[in-house]
Amino acid sequence: MSAAPAYSEDKGGSAGPGEPEYGHDPASGGIFSSDYKRHDDLKEMLDTNKDSLKLEAMKRIVAMIARGKNASDLFPAVVKNVACKNIEVKKLVYVYLVRYAEEQQDLALLSISTFQRGLKDPNQLIRASALRVLSSIRVPIIVPIMMLAIKEAASDMSPYVRKTAAHAIPKLYSLDSDQKDQLIEVIEKLLADKTTLVAGSVVMAFEEVCPERIDLIHKNYRKLCNLLIDVEEWGQVVIISMLTRYARTQFLSPTQNESLLEENPEKAFYGSEEDEAKGPGSEAAASTAMSARKPYVMDPDHRLLLRNTKPLLQSRSAAVVMAVAQLYFHLAPKAEVGVIAKALVRLLRSHSEVQYVVLQNVATMSIKRRGMFEPYLKSFYIRSTDPTQIKILKLEVLTNLANETNIPTVLREFQTYIRSMDKDFVAATIQAIGRCATNIGRVRDTCLNGLVQLLSNRDELVVAESVVVIKKLLQMQPAQHGEIIKHLAKLTDNIQVPMARASILWLIGEYCEHVPRIAPDVLRKMAKSFTAEEDIVKLQVINLAAKLYLTNSKQTKLLTQYVLSLAKYDQNYDIRDRARFTRQLIVPSEQGGALSRHAKKLFLAPKPAPVLESSFKDRDHFQLGSLSHLLNAKATGYQELPDWPEEAPDPSVRNVEVPEWTKCSNREKRKEKEKPFYSDSEGESGPTESADSDPESESESDSKSSSESGSGESSSESDNKDQDEDEEKGRSSESEHSEEEGKKRKMKKRKKVPEGQEGGSSSDEGSDSSSSSSESEMTSETEEEQVEPASWRKKTPPSSKSAPAAKEISLLDLEDFTPPSVQPVSPPMVVSTSLAADLEGLTLTDSPLVPSLLSPVLGVGRQELLHRVAGEGLAVDYTFSRQPFSGDPHMVSVHIHFSNSSDTPIKGLHVGTPKLPAGISIQEFPEIESLAPGESATAVMGINFCDSTQAANFQLCTQTRQFYVSIQPPVGELMAPVFMSENEFKKEQGKLTGMNEITEKLTLPDTCRSDHVVVQKVTATANLGRVPCGTSDEYRFAGRTLTSGSLVLLTLDAQPTGAAQLTVNSEKMVIGTMLVKDVVQALTQ
Repeated sequence: MSAAPAYSEDKGGSAGPGEPEYGHDPASGGIFSSDYKRHDDLKEMLDTNKDSLKLEAMKRIVAMIARGKNASDLFPAVVKNVACKNIEVKKLVYVYLVRYAEEQQDLALLSISTFQRGLKDPNQLIRASALRVLSSIRVPIIVPIMMLAIKEAASDMSPYVRKTAAHAIPKLYSLDSDQKDQLIEVIEKLLADKTTLVAGSVVMAFEEVCPERIDLIHKNYRKLCNLLIDVEEWGQVVIISMLTRYARTQFLSPTQNESLLEENPEKAFYGSEEDEAKGPGSEAAASTAMSARKPYVMDPDHRLLLRNTKPLLQSRSAAVVMAVAQLYFHLAPKAEVGVIAKALVRLLRSHSEVQYVVLQNVATMSIKRRGMFEPYLKSFYIRSTDPTQIKILKLEVLTNLANETNIPTVLREFQTYIRSMDKDFVAATIQAIGRCATNIGRVRDTCLNGLVQLLSNRDELVVAESVVVIKKLLQMQPAQHGEIIKHLAKLTDNIQVPMARASILWLIGEYCEHVPRIAPDVLRKMAKSFTAEEDIVKLQVINLAAKLYLTNSKQTKLLTQYVLSLAKYDQNYDIRDRARFTRQLIVPSEQGGALSRHAKKLFLAPKPAPVLESSFKDRDHFQLGSLSHLLNAKATGYQELPDWPEEAPDPSVRNVEVPEWTKCSNREKRKEKEKPFYSDSEGESGPTESADSDPESESESDSKSSSESGSGESSSESDNKDQDEDEEKGRSSESEHSEEEGKKRKMKKRKKVPEGQEGGSSSDEGSDSSSSSSESEMTSETEEEQVEPASWRKKTPPSSKSAPAAKEISLLDLEDFTPPSVQPVSPPMVVSTSLAADLEGLTLTDSPLVPSLLSPVLGVGRQELLHRVAGEGLAVDYTFSRQPFSGDPHMVSVHIHFSNSSDTPIKGLHVGTPKLPAGISIQEFPEIESLAPGESATAVMGINFCDSTQAANFQLCTQTRQFYVSIQPPVGELMAPVFMSENEFKKEQGKLTGMNEITEKLTLPDTCRSDHVVVQKVTATANLGRVPCGTSDEYRFAGRTLTSGSLVLLTLDAQPTGAAQLTVNSEKMVIGTMLVKDVVQALTQ
């Protein structure tokens, strides 16, 4: 026990709390953070054979680390004990190693075999600690060992070890990003984990390594939503943040549809003018269908997310409440966002740091959703104990919430704040009064009078800030407030704050006609003290002198020359330059330029009143609750919140196949329990399965009952094959029975659904999309949900009325295998005939590559731009020629066809000044001097649509008239064909996966199953080039968007039965989604 007395002596002789510890090295004479003697003592204790001493030594070392002292010199002594058999010692050794493994990498590498043995330890804490230490050694040479350890730990029986494996994934990725593909496999495996301990950690790893791989979340989305309530708080914040971004890419915007409904409440959202013209029968059918469904249908998975996060608003963690609040703000319908207000107000009772973050977000929310926080106005009243930054934020919120109803209360509150001793806060209050006066017109005079009274305040800062705000308010109604300007002019003797003096001088100069007697006297006083003034005041004195010289030169000529002479020799070069410039401008001379004649217009031009806006107005483009929002600048690692999709992606990707052991005999009872899974008893918007009462849902009850008797879980042949492989162990007869029943139910469904529709294309599409998903107990309900929206989509009004009609003409022409009738200019060959002949030998398909498939096809026929009645005899059509525009390769070439059906010639046809959205530009066609009666002419113009289907609005002008017209392009005209080999196509397609890939299933009609027809229809819809393909039932097309040059890759996999899958890969997700819709419509017509 030789070490024990040393330990006790050391303990007794150690420095007390707050006392410095002195080194015993006589040469040092300084203060050190560690005692060498005690460290020697600890090394002796670690070298003994007694576990009790080792444990005591490790406890003291860990305590040193906790107090922030450096214990790195003990690393060799500690690392030797990593193989100790005592569990408690081993745990503490690993705690130490995790802290110092990065600093002492060479020594840690020597013990790497011990860490690897630790990965096999029976104790889960040791296994997890060994992995944690291993991932803390930042040496590239051990990357393969770390990768192997993470893969093994991901399959560990203990959820704690799997959680540690998830934590190690970002560490390995930051060390070697080339391991991304393997790490994604591990993440995919861990995402399927059903334990709450792992969920938060693996989502964090997903966010660090591959946040763009949204496809990994599809199958786990519902599980994550249901586990969310039981995950630890840190994990809840991470998962909610990720699900917010996921929901923005997968669901439709509830607010957008609400605004559309508000604009036209009488007309059903899914109705169209074309439906009304179809006849009384179809109109009656449409009205019965519309009565059975609501205008906006919230996706059940969207509702699931909102419902499962709502209880977390009562969480004890402020971070979780803030995360749920931002989720509701970004995802919930307007009627439901209000629930977050009470939770956020509760957080205002927390520490000042939490209050600061919450108030930053409330300030942003209160600009868009003012009504949400109005009931809690008193919660934002300011306490004298609040820090200054909290006071200013509360003031911001109060100003945002002020309206005509509560403004008297708010102004009374502001009146008390002005008496505060905090000068910054008082200045902010005066600015807030100015903003209230700007926003609410009826209190403007009251506020102005109150601010004028503040001018007699003893505090100079209060007076100065009041002057600045009064100046801004007077700019709105200067003629009515001449007395106030006079009152301000008298203050120039007393106010010394430069900004306030400059504001008064600007006001007197700007409105000198209202105070013609006082203004020259103010200039005289300023000329006296010119040399002693601040730079900002000197500049305004020069401005005042120039304005008075131009309006009252008799009285102020000499004063102005004196001021300009003083300024000419000032120390500040800005003032010297301003003086020289002003002299040349206002004093006419023989050498003076043309500008001096316009001096009055330059100096005395009417100036718009300043708009007093909140500093939080433009912060909502950052995700609420993020560091970027707090700083109002994009922080490193910030991920943009995606825009809502124009059309909801396929919801069946989130369907999960139910494992075999869950299919028990009491399916009916379980189905009754789970039926309201997506319903909401709280009266929230969005229909549920139980709420639907369509005839189709009633007709499907037969298929529900039939599916309960057998195991009819899969209606597609591919799913049946998978099911057969799973059930080979003794259920082959049952699987055959389910296959037969699945086929019968599918045929029955196809017979029933098309009864209320014009053609069966949308119903087939819906049934195929439902059958492709892995079905659970709610098979028929899922089909019902997916078939019905397909029929609704068919009734939605098209985005542009002229485009579908023209497209229909061209498609009819293509079905007759003839070129389009309207083809004013023969398109140039993109690939020469000889090259096409050479390419024929390279393809493995039976059909040769015809040159016409590689050259641009005129997809859309003539479309009307101006009707001859509206144009008073001038009729204008346009076509997309698909030729490169000579002026700019980024522009779409548009041929404009003019014809004069009037009796008089039309002269001076040209494009007027266009008012275009940001990014869109037009290259005008040359002016057509004259168009005789009965004559026609064609002109070419280029339009850069900036890779969007926004309409380009411009004016067609003649010598006498102006006509407002607009050209809206189909999405297929925004691209140009690209030729590439099959390998290049596959390589590029591999880069554009995840969110950049849109897939749609469809059924090709009998008339559209030959190669020629398929290729013609695709190339007519989109300006894409055919890519050689090795299989006969697959078609590939490639192109680039004209503006950004982003690749657009289209693949159509067609089966002999007519079932097909369309895939579009593109960085431009909106273009990809719209292209899929257009191509599916063309192929199924």
